[in-house]
Amino acid sequence: MENQTSATYFVLLGFSDNPLVQIFLFLMFLCIYAATLMGNMVILMVIRTNTHLHSPMYFFLSHLSFLDVCFSSVTVPRVLMSLCSSRTISYYDCIAQTFFIFLTGCTEVFLLSAMAYDRYAAICKPLYYAQIMNREFCSGLVGGSWAKGFIYSLANTLPLLKLTFCRSNVIRNFSCEFPSLVALSCTDTFLNRVMFFMAANTVGGFSFLVIVLSYIHTIRTVLKMHSAEAKRKTFSTCSSHLIVVVLYYTSSAFRYFSSSIASSVILDELFSIQYSIATSLLNPIIYSLKTREVKEVIKKLLRHKPLMSHAM
Repeated sequence: MENQTSATYFVLLGFSDNPLVQIFLFLMFLCIYAATLMGNMVILMVIRTNTHLHSPMYFFLSHLSFLDVCFSSVTVPRVLMSLCSSRTISYYDCIAQTFFIFLTGCTEVFLLSAMAYDRYAAICKPLYYAQIMNREFCSGLVGGSWAKGFIYSLANTLPLLKLTFCRSNVIRNFSCEFPSLVALSCTDTFLNRVMFFMAANTVGGFSFLVIVLSYIHTIRTVLKMHSAEAKRKTFSTCSSHLIVVVLYYTSSAFRYFSSSIASSVILDELFSIQYSIATSLLNPIIYSLKTREVKEVIKKLLRHKPLMSHAM
């Protein structure tokens, strides 16, 4: 019986071989990446330089923007490289990319939960808001999100090191994501899939439950308000977060559980692009358009008014 030799590198075969299509895709993804970096950096700068935005809500938003920069940077530079030069990626680089996709993705799940709880505390417990969402607690929520994301990443990435890839080393996608890797393994992946399913459902289920319960109490409180203007303003502060949650959860669910729904490579690529590239671009746009305070400060920034004057 011949020994099985595991692949030492993978080929990311996610896009067309047509040179004109590759040029178009390179320019498109380059523009998306540049816009993602610029949009999230603007959010970070606006929050940092304006004292009116030094509140728990914007503290979490600034970390979400930083996380989106990291999330996008895990995949897009590799995509650009594969479109203009080599499509190969070493075995350990591929595993590392999988790890960081899990890390940034899971951390964002918990951060979105923290943001939902913040809105609950602000609207349902206004008199105790400053005591509940103090600096230490907010920092603990962010630190805990990263810690849980790290544990989740290790739990799903380390078992991949035990797999042997001897059938093929061609990944029919543009990045090394869990579904693409386990599909190539010539060894049994049952334990990997079970571990992923249990961890993903535990993490996603707990986070989603926190978000749902927070907004059930929040909506009940808002509906009891007598002022229509107060209701409108309150819903406005929550709508941006709800849009981001729906966008993120639907795209990630389709990406990681689509194999049981459809086996289309095109669908996998579309879900992957939406989950790992487009979401990080859309988040700052959504918050800029739906959050009045951020919108006003950005307008002043575009008019070349010094932001530091608002900190005086």
